[in-house]
Amino acid sequence: MTPEFHPAAEMELAAPVKIGETRSLGLGRDLEEEVRRVTELLCDMPQLGQPVDSRHRKFPLNRFPFGLIFRVDGELLRIIAIAHRRQRPGYWTARA
Repeated sequence: MTPEFHPAAEMELAAPVKIGETRSLGLGRDLEEEVRRVTELLCDMPQLGQPVDSRHRKFPLNRFPFGLIFRVDGELLRIIAIAHRRQRPGYWTARA
């Protein structure tokens, strides 16, 4: 399965990576690595995660307060959002 990030999801990752690096050297890199690790896991086992609706699932990151919102379209794992767990639930639905 091939991962594909929505452009807005890429921006949602870039902002906290930059902030993390200003707070502590390597923190942003750690966030990127965790997102990469979770994305690889979901490519292998896309049934993981909690269903959000009939097409989308959510999988939380361990160390960071974010979750990946994703769906499977054939052989594509589409990352729709990298959503903060405490901010604006469901804001990403217009992307789907």
